[in-house]
Amino acid sequence: MSIITTYKESLIRLSEVQRRTGYSKAWIYRLIGEDKFPKQIKIGTRSVAFLESEVDGWIAQRISESRGEM
Repeated sequence: MSIITTYKESLIRLSEVQRRTGYSKAWIYRLIGEDKFPKQIKIGTRSVAFLESEVDGWIAQRISESRGEM
């Protein structure tokens, strides 16, 4: 008997991260440099993307912190 594990993770581009957070490209990269935002994944020579689950988790954490739920 073999077990097959399916791992599905979605990537989103920087423009979508900007739309979801309301942050500029420069601010996102500043937060990444300060280890305060999920790091990007290089998907090409001049292209990056982000794990959707990490960005969603980061947003959820900001919401919880702002409501004093942490």
